[in-house]
Amino acid sequence: MSADTLRRFMLEQAHVRGEWLHLDQTWQAMLARAAYPAFVKTILGEALTAAVLLAATIKHDGSLTLQISGDGPIHLLVIQATAQGTVRGLAQWTREAEATTLPALFGDAAQLAITLESNNSKERYQSLIPLEGDSLSAALEAYFERSEQLPTRLWLMSDDKSVAGILLQRLPQAEVNADDWQRASVLLDTLTREELVQLAPEDLLFRLFHEEDVRLFDAKDIRFQCSCSQERVETMIRSLGQAEAETIVAEQGKIEIICEFCNASYTLDAVDTALLFTPAMPPNDTLH
Repeated sequence: MSADTLRRFMLEQAHVRGEWLHLDQTWQAMLARAAYPAFVKTILGEALTAAVLLAATIKHDGSLTLQISGDGPIHLLVIQATAQGTVRGLAQWTREAEATTLPALFGDAAQLAITLESNNSKERYQSLIPLEGDSLSAALEAYFERSEQLPTRLWLMSDDKSVAGILLQRLPQAEVNADDWQRASVLLDTLTREELVQLAPEDLLFRLFHEEDVRLFDAKDIRFQCSCSQERVETMIRSLGQAEAETIVAEQGKIEIICEFCNASYTLDAVDTALLFTPAMPPNDTLH
């Protein structure tokens, strides 16, 4: 079975679409950025899986960001998945969790935000709702039922080696047949953790939906990649203003920015900082 792969599929007659996902190297690359305790790893892996699956259901050229914030042991979790198949993410925590339910991990007043951003315009869509339910899959299923009116099912798995998941969603504007959706949902409930991890998508879909008309699409590669860059760092420093940037250099001897997503370090000394605020020389068109 190929690792780090997303496969779309359709249950043609039932008017249901789906996504299957399995990540190995991408997940290990994310774990290598921080020493996450076990309770953080599990929910971070599930959130990574969910974000990739959800991003694949949307026709867009930008990114989908899934963010959970609260006052629990984990106070921030962010995953970003792009239309190009790149992902990055992080979690921040302050103390051990006493249980693995969402309230125990993030607090009773935690918020779930799903943000869509386009690469080709300034358009930005965000949905912010209370984080409700005992599991992330239940919270996201409730979000789609209430906010998008799209019946959706999610099966998410995360361990130290890999993450995997499957999504079912009734097609928008499809002829509603409650029996078709109920049948597909019940069949998904027969899935086991071992099957999700071990079976290739062709075998898994045959096991679950062999009586359905299943169409499996080509694989899409998924990889860890951060969008930070020297250019973005310089733009951020310019936004601080020259006086504040020079104050930081005077106090610390340099400006150092460390990306929380990938641990990349960007350092600017006094000369680098001065150049950021030096007007560009106009081109000299004089002929000699």
